[in-house]
Amino acid sequence: MTAKIVENQVEVPAAAEAVWERVVHPDGINHEMRPWMTMRLPRSASGLTVETIPLGQPIGRAWLRLFGLIPFDFDHLTVVELEAGVRFLERSTMLSMRRWEHERTLTPVARGTQVHDRVTLQPQLPIPGLGMLLAWVVDAFFKHRHRRLQKYFATR
Repeated sequence: MTAKIVENQVEVPAAAEAVWERVVHPDGINHEMRPWMTMRLPRSASGLTVETIPLGQPIGRAWLRLFGLIPFDFDHLTVVELEAGVRFLERSTMLSMRRWEHERTLTPVARGTQVHDRVTLQPQLPIPGLGMLLAWVVDAFFKHRHRRLQKYFATR
């Protein structure tokens, strides 16, 4: 089964430094994902952010919770590349995904910051059409995340 790639971008009305601080912190990540889901880092990663996770070292199971309540999947979260203030690349596996890569890049623009997300996914199960369906869901979910991020900074 081949991997699927989903890309989305949004312009956020804030300086790149402020956006970066928000998008690498668990509170900011969960704000983007709500109300559909949240992610909880393992206890051993308490106090860490995407920026402070040791590169290339899995931190354990980061549980994904539907509506913030019901555990439905987990991410073996591993940050493999980081350019502080600019970009990170997470390369992980999940209960549902054989391959999950999420790259987020911030670029200063005239009216704030462009946030670009590229997700590469490959489901665990070799069910025909599952990759396309999950790519559609991930695309919709990242559009939702971008709207939430944009709205957060628009109201500040």
